[in-house]
Amino acid sequence: MSNNLLNGKRGIIFGALDENSIAWKVALKAHEQGGKFVLTNAPIAMRMGEINKLAEKCGTIVIPADATVTEDLAKLVAESTAHLGGKLDFVLHSIGMSPNVRKGKVYTDLNYEWYQKTLDISALSLHKLLQTCMKQEAMNEWGSVLALSYIAAQRAFPGYGDMADAKATLESIVRSFGYYYGTQKKVRINSISQSPTMTTAGSGIKGFDSFFNFADKISPLGNASAESCADYCIALFSDLTRFVTMQNLFHDGGFSNTGISEAMMNEFMSK
Repeated sequence: MSNNLLNGKRGIIFGALDENSIAWKVALKAHEQGGKFVLTNAPIAMRMGEINKLAEKCGTIVIPADATVTEDLAKLVAESTAHLGGKLDFVLHSIGMSPNVRKGKVYTDLNYEWYQKTLDISALSLHKLLQTCMKQEAMNEWGSVLALSYIAAQRAFPGYGDMADAKATLESIVRSFGYYYGTQKKVRINSISQSPTMTTAGSGIKGFDSFFNFADKISPLGNASAESCADYCIALFSDLTRFVTMQNLFHDGGFSNTGISEAMMNEFMSK
């Protein structure tokens, strides 16, 4: 159901790969709520996904950009504001990838060149994006930037590898850049710490299925779906949340504040 929460607002959505992607669902919701936006992803990801189909559904264009390359980001932001006819009101940073995790390297035996790539792709790209937007004065006042995070930024989760360090850095950038962007331009920056979600990226983590089921049993409300996460993103893009900034917001069915659940206790007791 549309309430036109984003009517008249313009944005950029990073990271839509296929229909399982949270960014894909955010794009559909933003379109439904009256938002106008440009889609973007790295050229290699675009070859793997179906982003052009999404663009057609949303009546928009795709501008390829490597989010680790400042020149690409500068071109993306400039071309997006030109295409949309004005400054941006919302941006979704849904970018994350670890060569170490993909190649099965455990945290205590990392390839450090890959580790630097993990940090650059999954965290520093947010700083580069924000710095680019600020230098180009590309965001309207009360604009909203969201980055997708995970609770491994605060707690140890074996198997999540160096992505945990990247998410911790990402959340720090949200706070630090959020202060400057807020005081100078009234732009708000937040991260969403989402439940384990059956996306293409998430399911590539070793043991993901088992952890997905574990989190679902711990969370009082169960795991939050990608669809629900998209709804939350729209709310945070809208004017209804204009004084929320510099926060890491847990969207996880209560997992982050639950020690143990009756469902898990019953499972242990039955063995």
